[in-house]
Amino acid sequence: MRRVVVEIDEARCDGCGECVPSCAEGAIVLVDGKARLVADALCDGLGACLGECPQGAIRVTEREAAPFDEEAVARHLASAMPPAPRKPAAPQVATVPAPRRSLSVVQPALDASAGGCPGSRSVDLGPPRRAPSGPAPVTQGQLSHWPVQLALVSPGAPWLAGADLLLAADCVPFAYADFHRDLLAGRRVLVGCPKLDDLQGYVGKLVELFRVSHPRSLTVARMEVPCCGGIVTAAREAVRLSGVALPVTEVTIGVAGARLS
Repeated sequence: MRRVVVEIDEARCDGCGECVPSCAEGAIVLVDGKARLVADALCDGLGACLGECPQGAIRVTEREAAPFDEEAVARHLASAMPPAPRKPAAPQVATVPAPRRSLSVVQPALDASAGGCPGSRSVDLGPPRRAPSGPAPVTQGQLSHWPVQLALVSPGAPWLAGADLLLAADCVPFAYADFHRDLLAGRRVLVGCPKLDDLQGYVGKLVELFRVSHPRSLTVARMEVPCCGGIVTAAREAVRLSGVALPVTEVTIGVAGARLS
């Protein structure tokens, strides 16, 4: 079948390994100092690894490839898990990253030496700002519907028809103080987490939503961290698959709260 899948330019790859932990399916490994795609069937094609490569050696391309196989992913991840010790010297507590919320796949622990996802690294932005003394000014909220989680929204909800949509990563409203005024006003919002949720499920849901509701425009708001780029990739792929002419605008919010684009 013809589908979108990751492609790695070995000539540009320097073997830094930053892309390896970003792939939840374990589809990328280092072989002889170069990043390699283990098998097409293990790659969901959503490109969560794209922003991790400092050399720009990874891209997604549409070509003939085996279909994405979640069962093969589960077997691959299980085979990569280190065996448990038979007789531990003392009780141990195993710590593994949380699986994507809609999948039952257990992800292998990340190698700290590989750096992990930059979006998960601890950053101190300084002491919290103190609230001003006296009554706080009243800010008019711009939320016009419920629910807002993409997984809970019905594609046929009447308030979606012909709407200007805002697809926002979960962290955006917390980081961006002007979220309601600048981004939410006049738009219908859908939220989700590209790091923890099933991006393939996002694509399917959005394709159905676009075909049923024919929205007027789509704004995708993401955080600057590389692993948040998956929500943009999923949105653009859904627009392509739906066949709906839908203009897409990408907005990036910095972890310190500034609008970067």
